[in-house]
Amino acid sequence: MEEKSKYTKTINWKRFYRNVFALVIPIAIQNLINVGVTATDVIMLGKVGEKVLSGASLAGQIQYIMTLIFYGVTSGATVLTAQYWGKKDTRTIEKVLGMGLSAGLIVAVVFAGAALGMPETLMRIYTSDSEVIAEGVKYLRIVGFSYVFMAVTQVYLNIMRSIERVMVATFIYLISLLMNIVVNAVLIFGLFGFPVMGVRGAAIGTLCARAAETVMVLVYAIFRNKVVRIRLKDMVKIDKVLLKDFAVYSMPVVLNELMWGLGTSANTAVIGHLGSAAVAANSVAQVARQLATVVTFGISHATAIYLGKTIGEGKMELAKAYGKRFVWLSLILGILGGVLILISAPIANANLALTGPAKNYLSFMFFVMSYFTVAQAFNTTMVVGVFRAGGDTKFGLIMDVSTMWGFSILLGAVAAFILHASVPVVYVILMSDELIKVPITLKRYLTYKWLRDVTREQKNWRKCKMRDTILEILEELRPDVDFEKETKLIDDKILESFDIVSLVSELTDEFDITIRPKDLVPENFNSVDAIEKLVKELVEE
Repeated sequence: MEEKSKYTKTINWKRFYRNVFALVIPIAIQNLINVGVTATDVIMLGKVGEKVLSGASLAGQIQYIMTLIFYGVTSGATVLTAQYWGKKDTRTIEKVLGMGLSAGLIVAVVFAGAALGMPETLMRIYTSDSEVIAEGVKYLRIVGFSYVFMAVTQVYLNIMRSIERVMVATFIYLISLLMNIVVNAVLIFGLFGFPVMGVRGAAIGTLCARAAETVMVLVYAIFRNKVVRIRLKDMVKIDKVLLKDFAVYSMPVVLNELMWGLGTSANTAVIGHLGSAAVAANSVAQVARQLATVVTFGISHATAIYLGKTIGEGKMELAKAYGKRFVWLSLILGILGGVLILISAPIANANLALTGPAKNYLSFMFFVMSYFTVAQAFNTTMVVGVFRAGGDTKFGLIMDVSTMWGFSILLGAVAAFILHASVPVVYVILMSDELIKVPITLKRYLTYKWLRDVTREQKNWRKCKMRDTILEILEELRPDVDFEKETKLIDDKILESFDIVSLVSELTDEFDITIRPKDLVPENFNSVDAIEKLVKELVEE
């Protein structure tokens, strides 16, 4: 009760909303810009033809699944980075960033290999229409090269969000969007004397935009960001203790996003086998949903950042109060998004080159998306924002597997392929999972089981792991030496001058200490015990 009265009764809510929207607005703009890249392809290819639009849309599912894995990696990482940010432990954040970049690049290489090596096989998962497959193959064989660029950009910028560095991503994504629009227009339609390239033009536009993003990220990371740096050694030399924490909190999120992404992709595959008219309508409806949720998704990210930092500072009752406000914000913005979708339906139908059946499907799908968006806004803020901020990363995985795969996808597939139900009936079933999640998510929120500090107290952690870490550093320098036994490392010239320089550098980075010239005496470096004693003294200072 003391903590409650200390924090909740004195909250400056005006300052809270000001700080929250200082995060939300840049993130929402970023989300809008990212959707804009997809929307640009949809709008421009929609004017070329239904088959072209359908091919690019289905091919984009490969990138979509990969992006969700990136998001899973970084969301899991931000569980740690946001709370360590609350403790101002930037060195640990650098290590988490290194692990995230390594994981992202591995994923990107696998997906790029699949997109470039077996594009036709991938397209057949989503459709049996040979014309649509052919257009999708053209798209994948170019856009696949962009996946590695996306890994660096998305992992880095998402982790920067967790430490309240949000404006840089807004600038980078804006430049990327403008480049994508220009290159798309020129190459899709053959402007300024360029050949008409159709779907290939859209793929080249995306590739150019992603490459530009990565260049700008690296320039910022190397020359501008002095707080959290990219260190190549953190990508190669993984901290075992942090890796365990990373795995505990990231893997459920990665699996959650993967299962959700595969579920969305399965929905698309079911719709894909119902004809190109249904595919084209759904691709437009999905873009409308994404546009309508840019602010609510911004709220979910701001929730994770704000609550994570608050929990890292140890202010649990304050975190509860903030969490409640975030819930209400998500519902209000979700309703506004649903209304926006309803208003935009006739506009979309009037401006796209769709067949009569596709236009009929589009109107119905927009109606379904209007209420789907409200439920998704609530669930996303809870799972991605509130729960993950406190390290509760397993709940979302369990819920998505059960409701999405165990209900909506299963019944949707049965309705489509066994009962041969109409497209509207199948679509309602496929889009039912978010509604089912709402009462389950609310019940979980009210238990407050998500409210946990998952960081390790750094001084205690360093003390416990200090000797092991020092031994690891020494063994990398001189793997031929038994450091547990040696007591005259300097006197017997086992460690040479270069070794000492490297050792001091590693100790400085690892334990965030300053080794002064007066500390550089033989007795401080003759043995592991002596080095450990020196480090302990400097950590305590």
